[in-house]
Amino acid sequence: MRKPFIAGNWKMNLSRDTSIALVHGLLDLLPTGDQVDVAVCPPAVYLHDVGAALRGSHLMLGAQNMHHAAEGAFTGETSGAMLTDLGCRCVILGHSERRQLFGETDACVNTKLLAAISHQLIPIVCVGETLEEREGGTTEQVIATQIRGSLAGLTAEQASTLVIAYEPVWAIGTGKTASPAQAEAVHAQIRTLLNELFGSSVGETLRIQYGGSVKPDNAAELLSQPNIDGALVGGAALKAESFAAIVKAAT
Repeated sequence: MRKPFIAGNWKMNLSRDTSIALVHGLLDLLPTGDQVDVAVCPPAVYLHDVGAALRGSHLMLGAQNMHHAAEGAFTGETSGAMLTDLGCRCVILGHSERRQLFGETDACVNTKLLAAISHQLIPIVCVGETLEEREGGTTEQVIATQIRGSLAGLTAEQASTLVIAYEPVWAIGTGKTASPAQAEAVHAQIRTLLNELFGSSVGETLRIQYGGSVKPDNAAELLSQPNIDGALVGGAALKAESFAAIVKAAT
């Protein structure tokens, strides 16, 4: 059994006070068992305060991005060592917004992935197709290219530490959601590709999240699919009640 993993990507939202209040609200609402791994990924400027608020709980602290270098003249960037110093246990890499708005390529994601692994961070590597690519019938090709490029050079041991998040770009922040069947089809393709690249002992145990307008009312059906092992949640992660409901759906 693959343990479900629900991660909340807060993106560039909230303030220091509302971030802390959200953590306190989650701790009041979330079940205390270990049936589901749960992470919150606040903006970098609030990592310290959010980390302090969740310290001693079962919630994991995650970051939304990182630089591949350990240190140096990279104004405005944050290294893996800095993230672990703040208590981060995971980091989102290659989110579609990073790819589309900031020009991140598969090669860029790959260098960050290797750095994250070296700092014992759990990388959440995002892949997904645009609406144009889906309508053009190239989803499978796009996903395969992103997986192969982003995970290039990884050993099976290194690959066993990561998480994949399939997030169809056309379903992020649009209110549209891939149907459970559509999502499962791509997750199954990713699983097959991971088996091919790293062997079934890794491919069958590696977790694949779905991301794309996940809400309390669609979470249970999505998470019931055989190859969907969790969710990378955007807007619904900004309210304790809705995020907690998605976590409960994973149980």
